[in-house]
Amino acid sequence: MTILVTGSSGHLGEALIRTLRGAGREARGLDIAPGPFTDRIGSIADRDCVARSMAGVETVLHAATLHKPHVETHPRDAFIETNVLGTLILLEEAVNAGVKSFVYTSTTSAFGDALKPPQGEPAAWIDERVAPVPKNIYGVTKTAAEDLCRLFHRNEGVACVVLRTSRFFPEEDDDPHAREAFSDDNAKANEFLFRRVAIEDVVDAHLLAAERAPSIGFGKYIVSATTPFRREDAARLRPDAPAVVRERASGWEAEYARRGWRMFAGIDRVYDNALARRELGWRPKWDFDAVIARLRDTGDIRGPLAQAIGEKGYHAERFEGRPYPVGGR
Repeated sequence: MTILVTGSSGHLGEALIRTLRGAGREARGLDIAPGPFTDRIGSIADRDCVARSMAGVETVLHAATLHKPHVETHPRDAFIETNVLGTLILLEEAVNAGVKSFVYTSTTSAFGDALKPPQGEPAAWIDERVAPVPKNIYGVTKTAAEDLCRLFHRNEGVACVVLRTSRFFPEEDDDPHAREAFSDDNAKANEFLFRRVAIEDVVDAHLLAAERAPSIGFGKYIVSATTPFRREDAARLRPDAPAVVRERASGWEAEYARRGWRMFAGIDRVYDNALARRELGWRPKWDFDAVIARLRDTGDIRGPLAQAIGEKGYHAERFEGRPYPVGGR
């Protein structure tokens, strides 16, 4: 069985190919950019390229996308072409090829303005029942592609699973205030409490989704590290997150003190992965406690897979004092 991985020169695509081939499975990488794990160079918006790449494929892991960091550097129609038209072409050619499982990598960024409650309100508890309110072209195109997956399941019988992944990128935060206030590893460790996931666990979720898709038919799932928080903590997380973390997690304070790290003063949203754990059988290994234990043992919050892939960035050019431009589009 051949598995087609789109975006195979990207961070997640490489992680998927590395893992599949390491397990002796036949994987084919497709990307517009060359890379050591990419077999076919071409765009997912090029039907002929996609049709050729789909030959003999039974599973599609669709990770190719224009990302949030491209919002200020790429025109909106480029997002439509890659994220919407590219997904449409992949789905149509998957039907033609008789693909049995189609897994689409979406993003928790698609929730948009639903992630930021008004001041004085409790932290937003984000599960699959929350309606997305996209705030930029990235979010709009990701939710549109999700709807295409639902449509193709409804009308064409394609088994589609959508995975809304939280942060797993190794690059610096795009928020200059966060970069000034916290070291990069400190901020990322904090995020495992509510909005980050290890790349190893993201890969596991994709492989489980591919396996379960035929029995699920269509499903959307949040893929984020298991939070120690409970719904009743939401009101206190906004004004005093450290107090709640002390109640829900252990072993972190001494390690933080030793490194001069700090907990975020407030947390505005929490991603709940319960549905993915229940319906996919997903068992993420790297929650906040496990990451702190790894930090204590190895001095690094990253696992071997993340270390092997390293940082890729999102642009060929560099931007002075920032990982990429951020604006209001």
